[in-house]
Amino acid sequence: MPELPEVEAVRRSLIELVAGQRITDVTVGWPKIIKSPEQYEQFQDALKGQTIHDVDRKGKFLIFLLDDYCLVSHLRMEGNYSLHKQEDPVDKHTHVVFHFSDGMELRYRDVRKFGTMHLFAKGSEWTVPPLSKLGPEPFSDEFTLEYFKGKLSNTERVIKAVLLDQSIVTGLGNIYVDEVLFRSGIHPERKSRTLTDQEILILREQAASTLKESINAGGSSVNTYMNSHGQSGTYQNELKVYGRKDQECYRCGAAVQKN
Repeated sequence: MPELPEVEAVRRSLIELVAGQRITDVTVGWPKIIKSPEQYEQFQDALKGQTIHDVDRKGKFLIFLLDDYCLVSHLRMEGNYSLHKQEDPVDKHTHVVFHFSDGMELRYRDVRKFGTMHLFAKGSEWTVPPLSKLGPEPFSDEFTLEYFKGKLSNTERVIKAVLLDQSIVTGLGNIYVDEVLFRSGIHPERKSRTLTDQEILILREQAASTLKESINAGGSSVNTYMNSHGQSGTYQNELKVYGRKDQECYRCGAAVQKN
């Protein structure tokens, strides 16, 4: 699943591709992707004539800013966007197509069909799920040391489970949780409430720095991830523990184990 750095790379590429484009029509081939409104025909009708002004992001969610609406999109496992000419062949895994006034099309492709799209009246997107359920990002002003300490001390869960909880801190998934914990020297099965103040400080700093480094590298291209230009990221070459089962640990030299 694309995590914060990968979704940020997609966001940046989408701005280059579709900012300023006016939607003339929308084709929905798999209605279950559309979660709001309940009737996908309303989704199609509402978007006709809307212009994409910008693409924002919160955690792993893309937010298309239109004239009157916000389209909130989650890529889940393998969702991706790409720009095409209308005469280009349509892949069988393309499930939503945004037709533009200049004849180009933004196509959403999703082999597993796990992605989601919500359409909200502009300004209401932060007051309802899914965005209203998200915690702060690791480098946001809201992710203070006091906030983080409070969340960790108020649970019996292990630290990896807490970091994966998008309502506590958003944007981290298995790749970056593993990397952040390794860089912090904290075992993923350690009880969160047992962390010292110094360990929490280091963990908070590593969460922010790891994500920023990956963003600068275009994300980690593991499995099928590419941005909307069809370009891969390079941060997978910097990973110290994720995906390295049975390989030599960079810190102690023993074989990396996966539970």
